[in-house]
Amino acid sequence: MYSLRWRKFIDHSMTVLTALCALLVIGALVVILGYIVANGVRALNWSFLVNTPKPIGEPNSGIANAIVGTVILISLGALIGVPVGILAGVYLAEFGTHRFGNLLRFLIDTLTGVPSIVVGVFVWTIMVKPMGHFSALAGGVALAIMMTPIVARTTEEMIRLVPQNLREAALALGAPRWRVTIGVVLRTATSGVATGVMLAVARIAGETAPLLFTALGLNYLSTDLLHPMASLTFQIYYYAASPYDEWHAMAWAATLVLVGMILALNIAVKIFTRNRHA
Repeated sequence: MYSLRWRKFIDHSMTVLTALCALLVIGALVVILGYIVANGVRALNWSFLVNTPKPIGEPNSGIANAIVGTVILISLGALIGVPVGILAGVYLAEFGTHRFGNLLRFLIDTLTGVPSIVVGVFVWTIMVKPMGHFSALAGGVALAIMMTPIVARTTEEMIRLVPQNLREAALALGAPRWRVTIGVVLRTATSGVATGVMLAVARIAGETAPLLFTALGLNYLSTDLLHPMASLTFQIYYYAASPYDEWHAMAWAATLVLVGMILALNIAVKIFTRNRHA
């Protein structure tokens, strides 16, 4: 009887503890988002979204160049990093049970923990320095390097959750192994893979250090991939480090815009994957 009561006490205590931890995480998120909204909404208006930066004191200054630059840099990083990460994850899950697969998995895990500033310095060495100038292309490569291991490991774990009988049924129907992997296994894991891609995009969207060494920044609108390009993270850093209260308010507004972009992208992907499985 004593043992039963003790087990029930431990069970209830752990349930309450996990619930409190969950509430703590949610509460921290609500506080952070609330603080960003409270400080950012005051400087947020239409002209702020469609105009480019102007000298301090001039009205209607905006961050249109940074918004466009962020979309381009994230798209470029995803265009390079997502296919590589997904294919690497598929290989690890379906064929990576040998020594080389274990080594590759270890290297990917190591790359996940590499500081972003190290990635920025590396890309500066292999791309920016030989080119002789900063460029959006170098920034996209740096972001791709950062998101590839996240996509790869998430894809691997999601594919491992696909029941083995689905593979066996497809193979029994005469489908080749590559078609089973791409058309059945990967398709079944689409929702989980998309979640991993969103986690990777959310991480690179908030990175500043690698862009300081690659894309740098620009005070006007540009879509040239071979030259410097503005980004929201660099603009936020630049405004927040300034001594002007006006630019501090713009930094909070730019932060709110960045958070809103990430939230909208996550919602869009959730709707897309839900419709795919409906």
